[in-house]
Amino acid sequence: PSKNPGDEGPLQGARQVLDDKLEAARKAVEPRLTAAVRADRTAVPRRVVGAEWSFGRPPGDDADPRSTDVPLEIELSEGRRLALKGQVDRIDAAEDRPDLAVEMGCDGVHVGQDDASYKQARATVGSDSIVGVTCHDSRDLAFEASNNNADYVAFGAFFPTATKNAKAQPSPEILQWWTEVTTVPCVAIGGITVDNCLPLIQAGADFLAIVGGVWNHPDGPAAAVAAFGREIAKA
Repeated sequence: PSKNPGDEGPLQGARQVLDDKLEAARKAVEPRLTAAVRADRTAVPRRVVGAEWSFGRPPGDDADPRSTDVPLEIELSEGRRLALKGQVDRIDAAEDRPDLAVEMGCDGVHVGQDDASYKQARATVGSDSIVGVTCHDSRDLAFEASNNNADYVAFGAFFPTATKNAKAQPSPEILQWWTEVTTVPCVAIGGITVDNCLPLIQAGADFLAIVGGVWNHPDGPAAAVAAFGREIAKA
């Protein structure tokens, strides 16, 4: 037990270290995220519609923005926007954690097959929030999510990725098939960069979920968004 009133000893020190790392990560991410979002006003034919916050990996010692897993989703199809969000320019969603989506006031949550179920996520975040579901390369999982009234389905990883351990690598054909059989929006995920995104756009992806393709761009996130915008315009 601590001999000094109010002194929590090592636990207090550990909390302070974590708080310091989180604050350092926030300061590192915030200006880069702001630059990326602002860049879309002139660079992207549609718009950058959101940031998805992931809580699976703690900030690194060097406050590397990449270690906080902040993907950007770039909207490709105005006609297939997420209906619940109407005409808003941007949304933000928590990844994997419906409870934190509510706590942080996010617009929605994205859940994988190993996370909370769609029904659990919907019950937690409510009927007015967005709930999207990872479906890997499975048409059955996509139909299941759609039948449960998911707001979008996500396919991937389409390319090798260091962000997560990919469980499937579908071909772009699954995006084309999905857009032909339903109006539920689809998201392409996994290893997407400026150099490889065009086939996914042309196949019918409504959204691209991008991590390294933005944060690791040699000219910075704003330049990355502009470059993605040029690829979208080609489609």
